[in-house]
Amino acid sequence: MKLLIVGSVAYDSVETAAGKVECALGGAATYAAVAASCYTKPCIVAVVGEDFQAGHLDLLRGRGIDLCGLQHKPGKTFHWAGRYLPDMIGRETLVTELNVFETFDPVLPPELIDADIIFLANIHPALQRRVLDQVKNPKLVICDTMNLWIDIARPDLEALLPRVDFLVLNDEEIRLLTGDYNILRGAKKVMAVTRRGVIVKRGEHGSTLVCREGMAIAPAYPVEELVDPTGAGDSFAGALIGYLATAPDHSLTELKRALMHGAAMASFTVEGFSLDAISKLSRADIEARVARLRALTVFE
Repeated sequence: MKLLIVGSVAYDSVETAAGKVECALGGAATYAAVAASCYTKPCIVAVVGEDFQAGHLDLLRGRGIDLCGLQHKPGKTFHWAGRYLPDMIGRETLVTELNVFETFDPVLPPELIDADIIFLANIHPALQRRVLDQVKNPKLVICDTMNLWIDIARPDLEALLPRVDFLVLNDEEIRLLTGDYNILRGAKKVMAVTRRGVIVKRGEHGSTLVCREGMAIAPAYPVEELVDPTGAGDSFAGALIGYLATAPDHSLTELKRALMHGAAMASFTVEGFSLDAISKLSRADIEARVARLRALTVFE
């Protein structure tokens, strides 16, 4: 199945208790595409500036990622800088420079409008809707969002939800969106307005799937050396959709398996800065960690 990922490609400057990096390759679409490339050859639609390094293009192409939809514009690439608190949960944003991303218009090349699976990574919901206006008949649409869009673009987000199969968001965001502190009740409220359901990312507590066919809970894979949480949620989603792009169907059983693959991928991501820990992974690496995760959770 043809997998299309639309979102941001960025340079991140990150400081954690483990160290810091300056202008490292990042962005929601980048993490998702590299994760998905362990399973299939995703296509990416995003924008970068004149400062985007040839070596980073080579990295993405080397992972089999189709860059026909990567726009190159005059100016600088989106740049984000942040510092994580010692608990590696809270973080402080130091710099947000949208640069060429400020005027990003996700126009799809003709060869991408027939994509089977669409992942709308974290961008303004009006842009996510614009993507759906261009595609023909996708079999599966998964959409990510964040608290910013819930705060400033709620009408656009609410108009988008009936057009997506699954909304992906974290526990703080689902509480903000629904006004319900209880994750399960909030998830059921979101499920009622999407085509199939919702996936809640819960960090070290794993993830929760609630859909019309049932629900599932996947634990997080235990990590001893946490280096950088940046991109963990995006790589989780990338592995999930990458797995589903190669699955025989999108049933509840396969969705459960996809959650486990997402958990395994996210655990690799946090073990390094930027894409360091996932840029050379294979599906076999992920499968091995999924098997270990299952061994930790099966009681027979």
